[in-house]
Amino acid sequence: MTRKAKHPIERYEARARVAKALAHPSRLLMLDALSERELCVCELTELVGADQSTVSKHLSILKQAGVVADRKEGTMTFYRLKICCLQEFWTCIESVLRQNLEDQQAVIGDRCAPGSR
Repeated sequence: MTRKAKHPIERYEARARVAKALAHPSRLLMLDALSERELCVCELTELVGADQSTVSKHLSILKQAGVVADRKEGTMTFYRLKICCLQEFWTCIESVLRQNLEDQQAVIGDRCAPGSR
């Protein structure tokens, strides 16, 4: 039986672009901070502990994915979240991590049980 995709391939490609933009610890750190308030590039640079060009590249990737927006104020650039669903995303990710940990603990527990090898 051949199964047909629910959506056009372009939708999956667009989802992959957003997921790829989120696939870096520094970007996740910045998004977590931006969930609290708008921040300038200099604040994000200090938070991440990387040089400004690296942070700017990360922000550019997030902006292209539609996750953040920026605004200029003189020579400074401020970033803010453009989406409101990040808390649910973090909750989902944490659920996956908890389940993975439980699964690993179950495997280790099975191996450590008397009579197992």
